[in-house]
Amino acid sequence: MKAIFKSLVTKAAIIAIASTFSVSALAQENERALDLDALLKQLEEGKFSQTQQNQAREQDFINQRAEQDRILQETRARRDALLQQSEQLETSFEENEFKLADLNGALDNRLGSLKELFGVLQQVAGDTKNKFYNSVISAQIPNRAEFLDEMAQSMGSSSKLASIDEIERVWFEIQREMTESGKVTKFTTDVVEAGGEKVTKEVTRVGPFAIVADGKYLEYNSTTETVSELTRQPADRFLESITELENSNGELVGFGLDPTGGSILGLLVQAPSLWERVEQGGLVGYIILIVGAVGLLLALERLISLSIIRTKVNKQLKSDTFKNTNPLGRVMQVRDKYPHADVEALELHLTEAILGEVPKLSRFLTIIKIISVVAPLMGLLGTVTGMINTFQAITLFGTGDPKLMAGGISQALVTTVLGLVVAIPTTLLYAILNTRSKNIVYILQEQASGVIAERAEKATQASQSN
Repeated sequence: MKAIFKSLVTKAAIIAIASTFSVSALAQENERALDLDALLKQLEEGKFSQTQQNQAREQDFINQRAEQDRILQETRARRDALLQQSEQLETSFEENEFKLADLNGALDNRLGSLKELFGVLQQVAGDTKNKFYNSVISAQIPNRAEFLDEMAQSMGSSSKLASIDEIERVWFEIQREMTESGKVTKFTTDVVEAGGEKVTKEVTRVGPFAIVADGKYLEYNSTTETVSELTRQPADRFLESITELENSNGELVGFGLDPTGGSILGLLVQAPSLWERVEQGGLVGYIILIVGAVGLLLALERLISLSIIRTKVNKQLKSDTFKNTNPLGRVMQVRDKYPHADVEALELHLTEAILGEVPKLSRFLTIIKIISVVAPLMGLLGTVTGMINTFQAITLFGTGDPKLMAGGISQALVTTVLGLVVAIPTTLLYAILNTRSKNIVYILQEQASGVIAERAEKATQASQSN
């Protein structure tokens, strides 16, 4: 009550101050003012109104307190009932646990060796389920693994025992898998081609090892239970065996199969082809190939030309008529051109003629020799470039992912191989062509020496006769 009184006094003072300012304002506007009696009357009316409100609030609180006491009593009674019910349930739960333990013990005693049998059956069902999921035979006989999966889960999560029918079905599925593993059969199914189009076609299954169709290998996806065409096929010799298998009428044919269930085949198709390996060499690899092609063309041109010239020279050796269509004929024509020249002059003319034939015989040989030397150097350049790229990748990304370094290492190795591939044959071709060219030059020198010797003998006989 004291607090209420203080509050009322404070409000009265505030109202008085506010009223004072209001009176001043009203006095200025209306030229009227309230006296102290009017102010006191207003305060008494406000105090009476506040008292009535407080009394109404006290009465409401008293009424609500009685209701709260009633709710509290009801809640306590409900709590006591629930506590009693909880005690009863705990007692019942403990009793049920004892009963369940007794029943499980009795079940184990009655099962005896059957429990071990069902444990083995559950293990066999789980192992067989995994085998069926990955077996290509499931493409022809679907929904085999679901039954085994359900049975293994039900036997593992509860005390449910397998029935005779379920046990016989497990045996039947295992026996059917064994039987189908020894067959080569054809059946019709949906095949997803490399382009993404699904087509129904006849496929050939070779035991549990492979599925083929239209001369191509297929793969079975156990997750989606679909048969799809391999995006990349193995070498042509394996594809030819597929054609022989599909065209056979029961006779034995050679066929390339993967006994690992697709692991080796997956690695085989991932191996890069010859052209893909060449592409790994990059710009340096292409330049090496271009240089090698130029050297090979020049070597073939020289090989053909020297073979033709050697044939003509051999024919000229057997003929007494000298023709200017071959080097030997042109050299021998020098003797007839200078019939009265002395030995020294004739020797000089023959040497001049032979030297004139040498550039024609050794044409492009220097270029071929340069290519045989430059090719491995260019391969070394590609090796250094590839290693630089590898170290840059290591600097940026570290050594966590080997694939980041594979590009630089591939370029380093491929360019080295390409350089050696170009250098080795061009070196051999240069040696062969140089030998053939020198052999022809030796024949020319031999025949020129014979002509000089013959002219010297004639000069000696003429001097002796004189």
